[in-house]
Amino acid sequence: MSLHLDARQRAMLQEMGVTVWGPSPAQEAIAQPPATASAAPAAVAAPAMAPPRAQTQTPSPALAERPPAPPAHTTSRSAPPAPAPATTGTATPALRLHPAQALYPTADPAHTPAGLGRGWLIVAESMTPAEPLGGDAGRLLDNMLRAMQLHRHPRVFLAVLERSAPGTEASADIPATLADTVAHLQPAMVLVLGHVAARAALGRTEPLGRLRAGPHVLAGCPAVVTYDPAFLLRSQDNKAAAWADLCRALAMVRSAEAEG
Repeated sequence: MSLHLDARQRAMLQEMGVTVWGPSPAQEAIAQPPATASAAPAAVAAPAMAPPRAQTQTPSPALAERPPAPPAHTTSRSAPPAPAPATTGTATPALRLHPAQALYPTADPAHTPAGLGRGWLIVAESMTPAEPLGGDAGRLLDNMLRAMQLHRHPRVFLAVLERSAPGTEASADIPATLADTVAHLQPAMVLVLGHVAARAALGRTEPLGRLRAGPHVLAGCPAVVTYDPAFLLRSQDNKAAAWADLCRALAMVRSAEAEG
């Protein structure tokens, strides 16, 4: 580092007792670059740039032909939205109620096991009226009743609900007709199989699970709702629940018979 001290500054520092270590004035003069070299080179002025001219864009023919946009305050009119279709609940299909028929008319009353009551009425929708115990659903119903020993009871009746074909007249008042049937047969239990049969027989619209849970009364007779045999063929996992419903109905009949 060079202090660039002249002779007078050196003399003053020497009088103050400060020793200055550095080159002599002669050496500094030699090391000092010439004035022209030490001066900073003049900045080369850059040529002045003219301000950019505003470029005018010529619209393309496609844009030029486009009509001008409407003012911001105007609004385009559009057709009113179409009304949403009205939604309705699931209606009970048109049904025909066939007269009740005995399923095991040849059963010997003398060999009817105790605890089955004076008779049973079964209301179902998936059976064939002409051959109620035929087909897969009919055979499954037969197995269910045999497991309860009801095949040995001569007073087990089945009232079949059949979906009305086009052009076929449906039954007018199914609950009233079933009430008359119950009053005539005087069964100890009404077993309702399936959601369609439950809605038609009891006039209830709750889901099948809720209908299965609660006890019901049809024309003064206790009633139990369980799964339809045709549904059980499609859903094997519900067979245990259906058997529990049948056992509950059988227990109700036995309890009423014991009390009577």
